[in-house]
Amino acid sequence: MTMDRTNSKNSKAIDKKMKKRIAGINVARALAVIGMIIVNFKIVLGKTGNNCLKAFIQIFDGKAAATFVVLAGVGLALMTNSVIKSQNRQKLKTAQKRIIKRALFLFIVGLSYIKIWPADILHFYGIYMMATLPFINKKPKQALIGALALIFIYPLLLLFWNYETGWNFIILEYKDFWTLEGFLRNLFYNGFHPVIPWTAFMLVGLWFGKQNMTNKKFIKKTLIISASALIIVQFISYLSIRIISKISGETIESLTEILGTSPMPPMPIYMLNGIFAALTIISASILISEQFQNSKIINALNKTGQLALTFYVAHVIIGIGIVEAINPAKLGKYSIEFSASYAIIFSLLCVLFAIVWLRYKKTGPLELIMRKITD
Repeated sequence: MTMDRTNSKNSKAIDKKMKKRIAGINVARALAVIGMIIVNFKIVLGKTGNNCLKAFIQIFDGKAAATFVVLAGVGLALMTNSVIKSQNRQKLKTAQKRIIKRALFLFIVGLSYIKIWPADILHFYGIYMMATLPFINKKPKQALIGALALIFIYPLLLLFWNYETGWNFIILEYKDFWTLEGFLRNLFYNGFHPVIPWTAFMLVGLWFGKQNMTNKKFIKKTLIISASALIIVQFISYLSIRIISKISGETIESLTEILGTSPMPPMPIYMLNGIFAALTIISASILISEQFQNSKIINALNKTGQLALTFYVAHVIIGIGIVEAINPAKLGKYSIEFSASYAIIFSLLCVLFAIVWLRYKKTGPLELIMRKITD
């Protein structure tokens, strides 16, 4: 009887710690979505003006989206960890079916508005989930091996296929997107977030989510290692571009495509940079959320992260849609000051909406629809 009480207390303590960790993950999810709003508003609305502000916003390029996908991998792990530990095959099959349904839902939602938002990540996201599914009940290290394989296979693909095929990079238009060949090429190879190698982000998230996330030492260790690695990768990228440009005579612009941290094309340095940035943001969010668990800001971001899917779609349909409806001719010609200010205002409205909405509902509007269809 005493043993049962002890086990029950331990279980409750672990559940309490896990709730704190999930709050931190939601905070990281909110930060990722806000980062994507800032980046996407800059790209679509305009970026002329203050160079310092442009340089600051450029820090978010590729990293916010990478964090968003890594967090999806963490979410998959949290959905399935208890089922895998129970070794119940029927429950595992049920969880896998739910993941497949959600993947299809996101794929269809993403494609439904692709004409007004060619940079959509959701239809890619659905395929990442399908590609990650075989790793759900494998050892965490296998997910990391799969991620590394995707990262370093990608440069080899560039030797066989021209990365620019299908693209008009001046207006960011993909000419043959709606043909079978063009669609598959865009999806797996040279789209905004191609399955190869972007699935690596989700696999890293799956690995992270399978770790003992109630262990504060592990989270701290992850923060220190990932933050240090992020700085090192940035430094190596910058230094190698400068040195090679002087030796070879190649322009800095052409070398940046290969050795830089730009997401297009997603070369290994960008992928590693994105992974380390994501793990830094997630682990820091977990620690800060636990330290300031009673903070109103943390609580607000926690709620915002719970509606991440809703806000991702809303920032395109509503956020960009409003500006386009007012003056479509000026789209892309606004100043960086306007784009950044509008992004911040829209993000604050998202936070406010999340706080009010979750007083009456348990989940976000689009999240609620997804659960009704897929659960």
